[in-house]
Amino acid sequence: MTLNEYQQGARRTAIYPDESRIIYPTLGLTGEAGEVADKVKKVIRDNSATFDEERKRQIALELGDVMWYAASLANDLGYSLEEVCQMNLDKLASRMQRDKIHGSGDER
Repeated sequence: MTLNEYQQGARRTAIYPDESRIIYPTLGLTGEAGEVADKVKKVIRDNSATFDEERKRQIALELGDVMWYAASLANDLGYSLEEVCQMNLDKLASRMQRDKIHGSGDER
């Protein structure tokens, strides 16, 4: 499956009010990213930082929710996931070329 095929599949299950476009998936994305972080935190707390296969699977399931919201947000912004990913790779390649891969800030 391609990223765009995934995005099209996600779009079929994106049920939220039109007036909440952009806002709804943004809030969902942050919430699901928090759930990923929480699962990782609990592995540290409850499992001596050992990522066994079941814990990895649980994190991957939450990561799938992150992907759904990212796909929905990209769609609401008018971009395909493949375009978003290409833009990201282009940005990173530019930083590497200019020796600006380290540091912080979006416009480096």
